Amino acid sequence: MDRRRFFKAGLALGASALVGPLVNRGRLSLAAGLPDISTHALDLVNSSVVLDMLGLFTLSWGRLARWQREPASIDSRHLRWLKAAGVTVYHHAVELNHPQPYQAALRSFARWNELLSGQPCFLTRVDSLASVLRLSQTGEVGVILGLQNSTHLRSVADVALFFGLGQRVSQLTYDETNRLGSGCRAGRDRGLTRFGSEVVTEMNRVGMAIDVSHCGDRTSLDAALLSRRPVLATHTNCRALVPHQPRCKPDEVIRGIAAGGGVIGVTLVRNLVAASAPSLDDVLDHFVHVARLVGVEHVGLGSDVSLDAVDPVSGRPLPSYDIAGLHPAIRVYQLTDGLLRRGFGKRDIELILGGNFLRALAWIWPDKPLPPLADPWLERRDPFCPPVPLGGI
Repeated sequence: MDRRRFFKAGLALGASALVGPLVNRGRLSLAAGLPDISTHALDLVNSSVVLDMLGLFTLSWGRLARWQREPASIDSRHLRWLKAAGVTVYHHAVELNHPQPYQAALRSFARWNELLSGQPCFLTRVDSLASVLRLSQTGEVGVILGLQNSTHLRSVADVALFFGLGQRVSQLTYDETNRLGSGCRAGRDRGLTRFGSEVVTEMNRVGMAIDVSHCGDRTSLDAALLSRRPVLATHTNCRALVPHQPRCKPDEVIRGIAAGGGVIGVTLVRNLVAASAPSLDDVLDHFVHVARLVGVEHVGLGSDVSLDAVDPVSGRPLPSYDIAGLHPAIRVYQLTDGLLRRGFGKRDIELILGGNFLRALAWIWPDKPLPPLADPWLERRDPFCPPVPLGGI
């Protein structure tokens, strides 16, 4: 089955019934109530390695907990929907917000590894460049394990401990101050602390990616200057376009991240896109701004949204993600369509969709995967793994 038919069949399981296949002028009607997609965009996405560097499996934490306890409970419909969304690799990271972050992080990674080992035919843990590239042969959905705060690190030695559990990305701070530095909403940004500097150095040594998405400006710049490897802002936007939003990065920080080979992931959170009434064009403006400021090699996607970020009754995106002209389930295809309209070429769009983050991660990560999980990690695509199921619900 070709990639276009796979996309249509998978999307139909998460949206309403399919309507006619090809429509005029090279556009594809995918599902009732969703915008058409150009066949150019569809083919470009489906031939690319797409990394959503803050792509969530679901916004229902109860559902995720059930999947992690009982991996067989994640139904094939959702798995097909994840695949059909056009994302090759999801980085599902959250802020644990727990009074005992170390213990909570241990449980979180154990549960993720349980889910991944329990769905070996559909999901794979991404912990090296090789494991990303292998996805094009296996057809599985990749998952990068990370956290949106580093409060779980009690000591520098814990960096290697959590790396050994599969963690490949760690955001230094969330919105407020912690032992490592200051968040973007802290009253005063004092920059990286001594402990934070030691953690950055150790993350460089073991090969864990440094994320500064929620960090304050000074803390972000300190990390970018100190790090010997690229620093990432996996999910943020441009403060030049949303001036009063501390979660967005000013040009100075974007330049600092880019100078070290880092990448800015553009997010689809409504209040980070525009001050009011954001549209798909406003999202595209952030991609354009970064590309013009530091080069197209330093911008990527970090949507901070899940496929189920819609109201179950109306079918409209939830308020935090309600951006005119953009639907969570087909966001990658709509963004690609928009980038084509803005004049980006094929190679530039391939970089934005995943090539830039892949390049940075290849520089950061040592190219040696972790030992196998419970299942034969490197030999799972065998007769015991059925083809990805399509068909009806």
